[in-house]
Amino acid sequence: MIFAVWIPLLMPLLAVPAARRLARSLPPRAAAWLLTGCAVALAACTTTALVLLLTAGALRLPQVAALGHLALPLPGGDPAVSLPTAGAAAALLTAAALGAVRHARRHHTALRAARRATGAHPTAGDLCVLPDDAPDAYALPGRPGRVVVTAGMLRALPPDEREALFAHERAHLAGRHHLFLLTTALAAACHPLLRSLRAPLAYALERWADESAAARVGDRRLTARAIGRAALATRPAPHLPRTLLAATAGPVPHRVAALLAPEPSAAPAAHTTAAHGRRLLAATALLACLVTSAASAMDAATDLHEVAALGSLPTLSAFPP
Repeated sequence: MIFAVWIPLLMPLLAVPAARRLARSLPPRAAAWLLTGCAVALAACTTTALVLLLTAGALRLPQVAALGHLALPLPGGDPAVSLPTAGAAAALLTAAALGAVRHARRHHTALRAARRATGAHPTAGDLCVLPDDAPDAYALPGRPGRVVVTAGMLRALPPDEREALFAHERAHLAGRHHLFLLTTALAAACHPLLRSLRAPLAYALERWADESAAARVGDRRLTARAIGRAALATRPAPHLPRTLLAATAGPVPHRVAALLAPEPSAAPAAHTTAAHGRRLLAATALLACLVTSAASAMDAATDLHEVAALGSLPTLSAFPP
């Protein structure tokens, strides 16, 4: 356990760059699932390692050992090291829990305020129009989900581009994309390196919605024009939660270029083979990182359980002669 328990805490140093690189070569939907799943897996391994460090240090105290039905405090190791390490692990676990709760509450409060702000305005199906001259549009999740658009945005776009914009926001609602961002944000509370997954995840979600909108309206160039024109006109509201997604978010020039780029099937064979090789290498590296992190956490947990089981055995003096 001495060495294995530290591996899940260090593995994000390698796994996060590998996940970001792999996500760039995947279709948007696959990239979103990959980044979210990677964040959850690494957060789970990190939390497990911190819990094991806390447990190992706490069981060296006679009072805690007695609560765990151990005949003696957990043997092995240096108490001068294990006890401060357990204290640090407890502090990190507490900070992670408080950070996750604070983020969840802030998201819930902002989302509730946004729904209250739109509740007084008329709707047409899933569309809610705000009488605001500042151009803006976003997907508001909930039951039911709403596509919120301002009067200023409606005036800024011609009818066909409005439909592309609405299709983009509806794709966010249908895919429940806000949950991807919220899950990754909560996972990032467990390890600071996981925060760098948010930007590529947000981009992947926007590209996912872009492709869905292009398929819905049947015109990639029209979708690209709608996104570009809306981004130039929009003035997003600063009070909205970061987990609300809008067609004007993220690196819009890259998204427009992706919509205007040739279809993947039109790429040269040599380029496709090279890209496949790089994707396979990044996937192998990421899988190795995740498997190593999970295996190390399980190995550390097994070691701690075996040592604790030995400590819980009755002493010879407990048996009658």
